[in-house]
Amino acid sequence: MSESTRTERSRVLVTGAKGFIGAWVVKNLIERGDEPWIFDVDERAHRLAALVSREALERVHHLRGDVRQKEEVDRAIGEHGITHIIHLAALQVPACASDPVLGAEVNVMGTLNVFEAARRHKDTVRSVVYASSVAVYGPEELYEGVPGEDAPLHPRTHYGVFKQCNEGSASVYAESWGLSLCGLRPWAVYGVGRDQGLTSQPTQAIKALVLARPSTIHFIGALDLQYANDVARIFLKCAEASLPGARAYSLRGAVVRVEDFIALLENIRPGAAQLVRAEGKPLPFPPELDDSALVRDLGQVPRTSLESGVRETLGIYERLHTEGRLDSDQL
Repeated sequence: MSESTRTERSRVLVTGAKGFIGAWVVKNLIERGDEPWIFDVDERAHRLAALVSREALERVHHLRGDVRQKEEVDRAIGEHGITHIIHLAALQVPACASDPVLGAEVNVMGTLNVFEAARRHKDTVRSVVYASSVAVYGPEELYEGVPGEDAPLHPRTHYGVFKQCNEGSASVYAESWGLSLCGLRPWAVYGVGRDQGLTSQPTQAIKALVLARPSTIHFIGALDLQYANDVARIFLKCAEASLPGARAYSLRGAVVRVEDFIALLENIRPGAAQLVRAEGKPLPFPPELDDSALVRDLGQVPRTSLESGVRETLGIYERLHTEGRLDSDQL
């Protein structure tokens, strides 16, 4: 999409925009000159406020709404001439485990409401990009080699099952109505604002270093750490590509063992190894995924090195700490 087409004709709606990835998507939209529309049930904006200035936040159009309410979703998209939807509103793994019915209402029914609104307004909505997850895969031992997008899905959590359901629904909507629906499967995304879910603990460890507090990562083994800014930019790139049909892509960042992540923290911030420790079992997903289909269809994708991403995250947390705005409730 050309610069003139994007700025003159695109209206991006972000659901769950006050969540972690959503805040980074909004940050990117603001920085490139857009005025994003955000749809969220949460009245707080602490993650957004940590990433953008108060003046920048004034350029954001806030729509308070619940993705479980079909009429609210439809109205937000129809009344504001939305052209691209980035759907991120969801409950994380622990919340889906503790209340599967509520998890299904938000993660499955909420996504169906977004797809249905896109169908109803398909003359104006060019694409929907929604968050799937690495949780659609099963444990590493079920796969030979590095799984790609077409590898069998064996989710072991309600959260993963819900995400798999959404990918199936996307295929039906795309085939039946000709919609552009793209699901992205992030692994362990890290960066400022990541404060929920088991894989938030590497980010929490970085924050704890700024406060000189001990922290524990409650898993061991290898994982794929993906920087939030890269993930946000990939969501936007997929949205603007408006690729035909239903697609599901895996993302790839820096595949690293937890002990090597702690060693990196020690290299960047001497003394970190005395504050950060790891225990538990490996996470039940393949530690690395093949993103060649994403690269094939989009071209070059952003890849921030793990060291650069950690240093940037430390820098933002240090600024917030200096300003007296570093929240430590989850530590």
